[in-house]
Amino acid sequence: MPDFSRAVGDALGRAVPAEGTCLMTIDPATMLPTAEFVENGLPAAELLRLVEIEVREPDFNKWVQLARADRPAASLSEVTAGDLDRSLRQREIRRPGGFADELRVVLADGKAAWGALTVFREAKRPHFSAAEVRFVSSLAGLIADGLRRGLLLDAARAGDADTGLLILDADDGVQMSNQAAQRRLDELGTGHRAGAELPLVVPAVARQARALCDATATEAADIRPARARARTRSGQWLIVRGSLMGDGPDSPVAVMLEAARPAEMAPLMADAYGFTDGERRVTELVAQGLSTRQIADRLRVSSYTVQDHLKSIFAKSGTGSRGDLVAQLFFDHYAAPLTLGDRGP
Repeated sequence: MPDFSRAVGDALGRAVPAEGTCLMTIDPATMLPTAEFVENGLPAAELLRLVEIEVREPDFNKWVQLARADRPAASLSEVTAGDLDRSLRQREIRRPGGFADELRVVLADGKAAWGALTVFREAKRPHFSAAEVRFVSSLAGLIADGLRRGLLLDAARAGDADTGLLILDADDGVQMSNQAAQRRLDELGTGHRAGAELPLVVPAVARQARALCDATATEAADIRPARARARTRSGQWLIVRGSLMGDGPDSPVAVMLEAARPAEMAPLMADAYGFTDGERRVTELVAQGLSTRQIADRLRVSSYTVQDHLKSIFAKSGTGSRGDLVAQLFFDHYAAPLTLGDRGP
């Protein structure tokens, strides 16, 4: 993934000059960042403050906003009408760090967001033009496809059974951890960012847990859960969950790091292969052992339509039979629902 990030930065730099880039992988279900790959960016402490602003405080061009917008990319100068200091992260973090305009783009493939890319310029450099924003926006799907394939189709597999436990204080310092947690942290890595003590996904989940505590009942309904699926450097997948251990946002947060289970990985893998909604439904029913005729009756389509879906499913997943498909997508023949409106872990 670092090589992919550098390649993206190099390619963009030839058309959209900038002083630095930050590519983050995110969990499509919760939009929480899971890892970051930075060229000439902010130190680790400032990055964590950016994450906190993303999940807890209002600002311009937040990732969840861009994911819902008609266009996946926008510059800070565009949405603030040139007054960059209207942005909290600009006033508090980016300007003191010597940075001016930023161009943000959500990396989505039409069904899910797999990452987020920020391209930034230093102070006294010109703002990003509308043409540059349109150009980066036009590449979002292509970059997202490469990121998705790199994350999920390259030796993706579930992790082992040990569960790691961390207790974090209000400043995300580690108060307590077990041996499994230390091993999990090593597997995830910190991305070699100067000053980083924990993988990005850990404090991101912890701050999301605090955001849920701060929120009113109405606000909490719009906040994603404090959990994320993260890929280790060896290609294994972990589930990282956060839970507040008290009544206030300054209470300690327990963070669990455990192997991804089939039910949590199956929706991601279906996204990785680019299944359509119809193919998802057919795949789920295949995994339940239904025949072609039974699937056709259940979906109220013809048997020929089911066969066409199956041919496409086999081609996309590289499988040759129903048994191969179930084994590859569902691990141990566990059928997970792929057609939920919000496919969270």
